[in-house]
Amino acid sequence: MNIKELDREFIADTYARNDVLFVKGRGSFLYDESGKEYIDIGSGIAVNIFGAADDSWAQAVTKQLSKLQHTSNLYYTEPQALLARTLCERTGMKKVFFSNSGAEANEAAIKAARKYSTDKHGGSEEFNSIITLKNSFHGRTITTLAATGQDVFHKDFAPFTEGFFHAEPNDICSVKKLVKENGCCAVMMELVQGEGGVAVLDKVFVKEVSRICDENNLLLIIDEVQTGNGRTGELYCYMNYGIMPDIVTTAKGLGGGLPIGCAMLGEKVENVFGKGSHGSTFGGNPVCAAGALNVISRIDDALLRDIKAKSAYIVESLSGQKGVKSISGLGLMLGIETARPAAEVVGECLERGVVCLTAIDKVRLLPALNIPDAALKKAIHILKEVINK
Repeated sequence: MNIKELDREFIADTYARNDVLFVKGRGSFLYDESGKEYIDIGSGIAVNIFGAADDSWAQAVTKQLSKLQHTSNLYYTEPQALLARTLCERTGMKKVFFSNSGAEANEAAIKAARKYSTDKHGGSEEFNSIITLKNSFHGRTITTLAATGQDVFHKDFAPFTEGFFHAEPNDICSVKKLVKENGCCAVMMELVQGEGGVAVLDKVFVKEVSRICDENNLLLIIDEVQTGNGRTGELYCYMNYGIMPDIVTTAKGLGGGLPIGCAMLGEKVENVFGKGSHGSTFGGNPVCAAGALNVISRIDDALLRDIKAKSAYIVESLSGQKGVKSISGLGLMLGIETARPAAEVVGECLERGVVCLTAIDKVRLLPALNIPDAALKKAIHILKEVINK
């Protein structure tokens, strides 16, 4: 059997794989088994934040790998402590809980919010509901699926965890109604709904939600699993909105290609978890943490300016083009609504050596933050030709 046959024979059939076997990569370029070169503007769904086999990242990971690959969280390790300090210093958060994925980071945020409320109300669980938004996506565990505001993800897996209510995005009256009608402890939202079509929340709406949380003593949780780590032109997307969340979750690009997630806890909830109240075997693994520390240390003002410039170039290049109906998103997280079906556009781009993604009915672009200008221009030129076809 070849690799594709082995995959079909032995791996659960959960992915609609494209007929490409990637064997190596370098920066924003990937290579298949035949040696064909592809420009990657999907970056493993916002994971390979500095591209494939990035030298600086690989050196940081390899150095730690040769020293200590794992020890349990019953002991201290340097990479985890340094990463936590860096995240807190860069965000204003107070403490960090490390996990392995975005879904687990969101689970930690949900547990923190509910425990905070239970502690505040003397052990009562009356105020433990959480408001999320329709079109949101927060993960694939039973609880984060319950938090997700898309019916398509709710088929086949009931019953779900109770206590989640879904408001209309950019409709403050919908949020107010749910706060009034339910015993709530938090509002949780993505500021750019990636899996929901790269939909950007309105700044006035977001600031009003923040005000409502303050007014009603609710926690504000911002899900930055996909939007975080420089993706939208700021270190974290909430920084585009002038708000200060109580909890920020992130994953994907944080590890640069290794599995790590975290829930960053603000002042209200910094001490909500006590010993034994939550945990993770692999969370904050030394090798993953070393990779993440390398990633975060390289996201500086110069890179963020360049991300915004690259974003402006993409939007300017595609706006008003034949076949382009609209463009949404922030930074290097963009959604292109096309006249042709998005899946057809992505498929033809792949045939022509450009790797991109879909998000519902849009073509989704998530290039490495440091993609070379020449590679980006070539990829956008091909994308434009495919869309115009």
